[in-house]
Amino acid sequence: MMNHDAQDLAHAAAQAMYQNDRASQALGLVLEEVRPGYARMSMIVRPDMLNGHQICHGGMIFTLADSTFAFACNSYNINTVAAGCSIEFMQPVPGGEQLNAEATEQLQSGRHGVYDIRITNRAGEVVALFRGKSTQIRGTVVPVAE
Repeated sequence: MMNHDAQDLAHAAAQAMYQNDRASQALGLVLEEVRPGYARMSMIVRPDMLNGHQICHGGMIFTLADSTFAFACNSYNINTVAAGCSIEFMQPVPGGEQLNAEATEQLQSGRHGVYDIRITNRAGEVVALFRGKSTQIRGTVVPVAE
């Protein structure tokens, strides 16, 4: 059973982060869901996101995954940044496709976490797999009452 205070805090942190996240906003990334250790986002592949092969630029897919990772690992309201990440591209993505990214916490140990992000198309096929390692730094995303 989920702690409602933890869920409320995850939601508040996500809302505060998204308001300041100009990159995610500019790319049209939509924050669909957040809860402690988890986030889900989506993105429509626009014509200005296509590379020279007329498929979605890998950097755009990486950005969707990285943003989803950020919302998941900051869901505990502790400022957290990426310490490292990798991505595997599994299949090309055409323009007009909707991509969905789902970040799930795999491990939280001390100040470090590991998150896996699955990026799928409308049909639910995996187009990329991303793994991120997070590190907590000083401060909180939203102020906490003492």
